[in-house]
Amino acid sequence: MTTTDISRALNDLLFTPGGDLAAAVERHFAPDYRQRTNGVWSDREGFVQHMTALRSLVRDGRVEVHDELRDGPRYADRHTVTLTRNDGSVSVTEVYLFAEMAPDGRFRRVEETTLLISGHAGDRNLGSVK
Repeated sequence: MTTTDISRALNDLLFTPGGDLAAAVERHFAPDYRQRTNGVWSDREGFVQHMTALRSLVRDGRVEVHDELRDGPRYADRHTVTLTRNDGSVSVTEVYLFAEMAPDGRFRRVEETTLLISGHAGDRNLGSVK
């Protein structure tokens, strides 16, 4: 399996029209995946629920990776996610992400902090992997 990264994962999860969510999750996230976003932990099931909700709200978007580092099973990046909702409103979120990769190259654990650059306060976690 090819090692994933945040750009591949988010594009597959959110920005591939008609893409199979379960297959995308399986490609990029280990079965024991867990994540902390802005101090709140979730497991893989919670993550899938969040992605399902996002898919119903988001019409289009893009990921721009500004910095990306790998060191063995460690991965870190700083990226910006721009989302266009179905109603046409746009939010931009900067994300600082630290991760542990599983031996097969998928994300096992992600810890991230988000910073809403533009959009409504309720959009704070829209751009996160959570």
